[in-house]
Amino acid sequence: MDLTRAAAEELDAADPLASFRCRFAGADDEGPDRLLYLDGNSLGRMPLDTPAAVSRVVEQEWARGLVGSWSRWIGTAARLGDRLGAGVLGAGPGQVLVGDSTTVNLYKLLVAGAAARPGRDVLVCTADDFPTDRYVVAGVAEARGMTVREIEADIDQGPDPAVLAAALDERVAVVVLSLVAYRSGGLADVAAITRVVHDAGALVLWDLSHAVGAVPVDLDAAGADLAVGCSYKYLNGGPGAPAFLYVRRDLQEELRSPIQGWFGQKDQFDMGPVYVPADGVERFGVGTPPVIGMAAVEVGVELIAEAGIERLAAKGRTMTDLVVALGDEWLAPQGVALASPRDAARRGSHVTFAHPQAWQLTQALIDRGVVPDFRTPDRVRLGPAPLYTRFVDVWDAMDRFRAILADRTYEAFPAERARVT
Repeated sequence: MDLTRAAAEELDAADPLASFRCRFAGADDEGPDRLLYLDGNSLGRMPLDTPAAVSRVVEQEWARGLVGSWSRWIGTAARLGDRLGAGVLGAGPGQVLVGDSTTVNLYKLLVAGAAARPGRDVLVCTADDFPTDRYVVAGVAEARGMTVREIEADIDQGPDPAVLAAALDERVAVVVLSLVAYRSGGLADVAAITRVVHDAGALVLWDLSHAVGAVPVDLDAAGADLAVGCSYKYLNGGPGAPAFLYVRRDLQEELRSPIQGWFGQKDQFDMGPVYVPADGVERFGVGTPPVIGMAAVEVGVELIAEAGIERLAAKGRTMTDLVVALGDEWLAPQGVALASPRDAARRGSHVTFAHPQAWQLTQALIDRGVVPDFRTPDRVRLGPAPLYTRFVDVWDAMDRFRAILADRTYEAFPAERARVT
């Protein structure tokens, strides 16, 4: 790979997704001192169409339509779920629902899945999965009198399918895994792992939060059972945007949500005395959906669908290959080690580097106009979102990174993270 800036400019000139950059706030900035945002895997940029979409709901549908606008809003969670399924998740209609947070959706599906496997008393997750996933698994296990079986996972490579397979037996009810590891970007094989879990008679619940909008998912083709994910990373739905859940069609009548809200009731407006779950995926609805937030999510979903997930994934692989190559050339000689899979086929769309003073390096990068993020214990994570990040942005960010290492300005920053109180 040619590592010159001119080569990065050539990649930008040939980029079929280049026109999307100008549709995001701040992404089109120019100049040597511009902000280089490499944290799209944590919070995506705001699409320029989002304020108008939110304003339409607030100023027209709410302010003028008032309660009459519920005729439009009432089916938004399922309608937007179908659009997300078709355009991004590889899921047919009637299997995806938008609403609630990722954590709440994870809880709903995990409890429903565990209840659907009576006689099995073990939940499986990885020791290095995202904290909220492990916390939910532990809480559900405690409440149901089950046992958690945490499998070891390399924090740089992700879980080993062979290790997972060895941990499965007739006691396992549900396995919870992330498609893309939050720390390293390690990419799991959905179809292969799903087959292994099914061979053990268990269900698998995928967390797609660090994958959706950046890598192909193809839930239906993989035979996935259950999935959840957020919409504020690569889907660019904004902070706190509603999440989504997926339930494979043939499982829907078998599973029952543990939170019996009126938006999951079969005859919602009959206001009956007894809860009867709705048909299909809508039985996993709970309370009134976040209509304003879903307006922002819809903008992001449409942009991803328009760009095409295969094109986004291809660009993401090339961008992260550039990050890895520049890291080898510029950062490794100064003590920074790659902490992600080297093979692009085994990575999501972010790359992580390890250094004993990673926290200080992260603060120095931010001070120098590069926005990464820090992950324990000693990791700097770089997430170039393929929809709006340029190759020259990656090159310039890595150039600033090597300059910080060379001049050791990071040593002036406090070694301890400040706690937010």
